[in-house]
Amino acid sequence: MVGIERQWSGHASGPQARFAGVRTFFMLGLIGGLAGLFYQEDWVAAGTILMAGAIALVLAAYVMAMRRPHAEADATTEVAGLLVLALAVLAVQGALVIAGAITALVVLALREKVKLHRTVERIGDEEFRAAAQFAVLALVILPLLPEGPYGPLGGIRPRSLWAVVLLFSALSFAGYIARRMAGTRLGYPITGLLGGLLSSTAVTLQFSRESRRDPGLAGPMALGVLAACSILLPRVAIIAAILNPAVARALLPYLAAPAVVGAAIIAVIFLHRKPDGAEEPENKDQNPLRLWTAIQLAVALQAVLMAITFVRDTWGSPGILISAAGLGLTDVDALTLSMSKMGEDPSLVGLGARAIAVGILANTVLKLGLALTLGGNAFRWKVAVGLLAFGAALGLGLWLV
Repeated sequence: MVGIERQWSGHASGPQARFAGVRTFFMLGLIGGLAGLFYQEDWVAAGTILMAGAIALVLAAYVMAMRRPHAEADATTEVAGLLVLALAVLAVQGALVIAGAITALVVLALREKVKLHRTVERIGDEEFRAAAQFAVLALVILPLLPEGPYGPLGGIRPRSLWAVVLLFSALSFAGYIARRMAGTRLGYPITGLLGGLLSSTAVTLQFSRESRRDPGLAGPMALGVLAACSILLPRVAIIAAILNPAVARALLPYLAAPAVVGAAIIAVIFLHRKPDGAEEPENKDQNPLRLWTAIQLAVALQAVLMAITFVRDTWGSPGILISAAGLGLTDVDALTLSMSKMGEDPSLVGLGARAIAVGILANTVLKLGLALTLGGNAFRWKVAVGLLAFGAALGLGLWLV
């Protein structure tokens, strides 16, 4: 496969041809396979000599290629030759799945050279820095934190809290990259859909204000708000599933009816396109990870967890539902995290799921209030119809379950 790709792409012919085409790569694979057989038979010296000779041939080919006039500093073919040797040995040693998978990835990477280079060119300094920071946060800091718990009311669990920080930083980063890839050509509806990955309330607030300044875009902005509200449901379900699959399963019946409404809204979004000449707001995210926001959420979550423990011990289930409605007005994600954690007690799984649904309903009421208070006239009724349908579906789910 590697040899065919090199031959087909033209790297094995012409004045700047590299050392290997389909036949040479085929024989390199055989050499690696024979070396692997020699190692299996404990003929270590023979296998080593065979591999050393093949590696020396590849290195010599690279040196000769670089000595040509106007040679490009490209070692892709030679590195691929070394990989074929290693993968052949790996396959003969019995790791067929790993060897096959890596081979497929190598061929794909070779074949998609142009697309990969274009993708890398589109990566800015901010995105690369954020990815490096996230790697440090996940691979360095997280393993060093203690498990806990420490303190009263369920205690503080540093590692679990930091995992929450990572979860929300990852969601923020994913939303940032998605907006960069989609661009502005699909208009406010797609912007709202992607912005809902971070905060549907923030999308509602922003678009409500902008609808007063540009009434001609009330329709796309309203669809953007409804898209953000629709994406809230899978976002909450995914977070709950990551933290507590039992709570997520119990939550699904509550979300079934509003999910149908949300799917209809998203279908409408993809049937509409941005009006010609309409401009969208520029992306103003300065930090793709939104790390400080994630840390604040983790701290708030710890306080919420302790408060919910206190409320449950003091007033029982009714207190939980009331506090869930209050928290849902401001932060559905913190509510989902809190109730998923509370649901670690099997007897509280159903209560946790119901509390999340109540919080989503309260959040929908808040967004309806923002749209009616801050939005322009055309924007108001369009958002109101969608959010009322959304809220009615949530209420139906709560009543039925």
